[in-house]
Amino acid sequence: MADLAVRCAGVSLRNPFLLASGVWGESGDSLAGAWNAGAGGVITKSIGSAPRPGYPNPTIETYDRWGLLNAMGLPNPGIDEYPREIAIAQRAGATVIGSIFAGDPKGFAELARRMATTGVVALELNLSCPHAEGFGTEVGGTPEDVERVVRAVTEVVRIPVIAKITPNTNDPVGLARAAERGGASAVSAINTLRAIAIDVRLRRPVLSHGIGGLSGPAIKPVGLACVWQIYEKVSIPLIGVGGIATAEDALEYVMAGARALEVGTQVTFDGIGVFGRLAQDLSRLLDELGFSRLEEAVGVAHAPSAPRSG
Repeated sequence: MADLAVRCAGVSLRNPFLLASGVWGESGDSLAGAWNAGAGGVITKSIGSAPRPGYPNPTIETYDRWGLLNAMGLPNPGIDEYPREIAIAQRAGATVIGSIFAGDPKGFAELARRMATTGVVALELNLSCPHAEGFGTEVGGTPEDVERVVRAVTEVVRIPVIAKITPNTNDPVGLARAAERGGASAVSAINTLRAIAIDVRLRRPVLSHGIGGLSGPAIKPVGLACVWQIYEKVSIPLIGVGGIATAEDALEYVMAGARALEVGTQVTFDGIGVFGRLAQDLSRLLDELGFSRLEEAVGVAHAPSAPRSG
């Protein structure tokens, strides 16, 4: 069986599969559950400076097994309360990455400083939520915005900083290059695609907020294309996100250039045991294809070159 241990953004992971930031990272118990089920690391719910209730229901629409449409509105307990949840996951032995969101570079820097004191091994900056007004894409939609936020954070913390960028742009590569200029240690690509569903009988959007974000297998080709393009233009590691449901999906992202992978929607479909299954299946698949270690497969679908270090 191939070795799945990998180093990404200066963080050592027992395997590349990270619990993506989202509803499964709301509590310390759920973070610990993902770790105990075989995740290589866990990323917290995106946390803001103050408690936030999010949007009223309905907030999620399920499309069989090919995707979820959601507009949660970034509900979270705030940075004053959340560290106790991180502590629960850490006591379980989990490798924890903290996700944060804010409305401007100063807000990100202040949150980053506080999140870094919790003992998380890295920070992921949510610069890409497509439906939270005043946050996400609205503060990370241009290269200039991304560079300003990342630079503000990297100037105040010593742990690795990961920029999670949006696909809702004509230039995801430009956003990734801006993150690199700002000092990011890695880029996560992608967050959800802006989308909507309408109930024809009620004559109104299905979600209370109207516009939401689409995730799951339906968006894998988009995420894969972004990782492919970014890999050829930046030197920092990439984390592939979007529609990973099988070992083959995961290996596509790795061969496109990703060193680590985030899994979120598939937990909803398959349960928390998806992490152990994916790790086993990927190790077996790599072995079948002649790879002894995951790192040997990073970026091999591009023109022949040695894989970049993490």
